[in-house]
Amino acid sequence: MNLPDFAYYVPQTPEEAVELLVRFGSKARVIAGGTDLLVKMKQGLVAPEVVVSLKNLDRLKEIGTSEGGLFIGARVTLNELINSPLIGEKYASIAGAAHQMANNQVRHIGTLGGNLTNAVPSADMPPILIALGAQAQVTGPAGQRTFLLEELFLGPGRTCLQQGEILTGVVVPEQSTTGSTYLKFGLRRSGALAVVGVAAAVTMADGLVSDARIVLGAVAPVPLRAKEAEKTVQGRAFTPELAEEAALVAAQECRPISDIRGSAEYRQDLVRVFTRRALERAVREGHV
Repeated sequence: MNLPDFAYYVPQTPEEAVELLVRFGSKARVIAGGTDLLVKMKQGLVAPEVVVSLKNLDRLKEIGTSEGGLFIGARVTLNELINSPLIGEKYASIAGAAHQMANNQVRHIGTLGGNLTNAVPSADMPPILIALGAQAQVTGPAGQRTFLLEELFLGPGRTCLQQGEILTGVVVPEQSTTGSTYLKFGLRRSGALAVVGVAAAVTMADGLVSDARIVLGAVAPVPLRAKEAEKTVQGRAFTPELAEEAALVAAQECRPISDIRGSAEYRQDLVRVFTRRALERAVREGHV
């Protein structure tokens, strides 16, 4: 199917992009990589009259240190996440999550911002970024605002972004974490959507778990913090038995649906298995 007709704008600054989005309102959509939007337009699922491209907003392509952490621009591609020396050295679990997404061709074009703002429950990047305490940076008509990334998601395809706002990037704080990881189960080796995804970030001190974050993907309308499972491990010596105990709690916290890729019961048991594995790997490998 051919693309429908639309007007195409290429702003030179985030502020100009915001002005265009305010001017055209619901008639406009933002495009960065286009791996999601163009497919939906070809399928007739969306038909924006105006497409606002972010391709000239260079700040959104940056990967660099920020106050107390790491800034990743919204236009950074998934392959750029994988190949960044800075991310590989200090935040390897982010690169690892990106590497599990789609295929090389899609990763070459698809962006971090697109993966986040599409708000697909099975998206791979939100769980690990939330587990690492990332914050979203947004520019809009009222200026800039920053908030916890986990607050971005309201439901499938829905975010808290207001009319005219664009995601400019995320900031991942400096990590005291002992280790973190993202594990995913899909129905094939390449390009598969997650049936279940689990991210874990664990901090050890004096042989005890001083802090833990467990985030579940594809088993709730939004990326889900398994807060009761987190409480289960905190302040205790880490053992395989403790990991299994927390995994059982996480399986009770998730809210999966049944669909063509798996039943709710199947997903719930996968949460148990992958939460245990993620916790053990985060502690064992000991890198962020």
